Amino acid sequence: MRPAWDLTGRTALVTGAGSATGIGFAAARMLGELGARVVLTATTDRVRERAAELAALGITASGIVCTLDDEIGARVLAEALAAAGLVPTILVNNAGMVAVDDAEMLHGDVTTSPTEWDRGLAINLSTAFHATRTVVGFMRAAGWGRIVTVSSVSGPVMASRGDVAYAAAKAGLVGLTRALAVDEAARGITANAVAPGWIETGSQLESEAIEGGLVPAGRSGTAVEVASVISWLASPGASYVTGQTIVVDGGNSIAEERRQAGGACRPGRG
Repeated sequence: MRPAWDLTGRTALVTGAGSATGIGFAAARMLGELGARVVLTATTDRVRERAAELAALGITASGIVCTLDDEIGARVLAEALAAAGLVPTILVNNAGMVAVDDAEMLHGDVTTSPTEWDRGLAINLSTAFHATRTVVGFMRAAGWGRIVTVSSVSGPVMASRGDVAYAAAKAGLVGLTRALAVDEAARGITANAVAPGWIETGSQLESEAIEGGLVPAGRSGTAVEVASVISWLASPGASYVTGQTIVVDGGNSIAEERRQAGGACRPGRG
């Protein structure tokens, strides 16, 4: 019997893996360390640098430059996979918006422009649809597959001010995950989501780092901590887990108090 964590002989596709400090790259590295051949995608050539870094560690890896927010980009991905003879049966949907400053993080409330709304949904929701649609046939043919989608606590669990498109898209990823789980379970394919909270990556904003210090764990999480959950869901040992969303937020979404212990009032005791 294959060990519960062994991914030898599997091929994993990880989207949005261009950042050296991001969740996507951390997941790709961990999946590779478990034996999988890894295919990374990103929108720039830096994804090839990430693939070279994994290869230097002895992981079989390749990078594909493509956008996945429309059908044209998905076609580029499909053609690249076919040309290289790659057949992924593990998919990590990680591609999405990364804010570069506090101003960019806020996309507006419900009065936001239709253009910004459509852009937010395309980048953060449609990318997962197109990537999944591209590779699900491989999983069906193999009678085995793992789809792990990186959502967020923002949308499915909580919400930030002035970011309706992002929240709606991330909540939509959970709905997509549940629908996939129901549709594909009989084919040996599982679909699950991971919902990170405040995570310390190279793109974390100063305001987000401050918020991370207020969670019960007292710190932001790390990309590796999220990647470990992704890797478990992608493993043979998670075969009876499907349609679930696992929150990775240091207890933030269950905490009623935000001030330091001993200094907060209890509800109803003003």
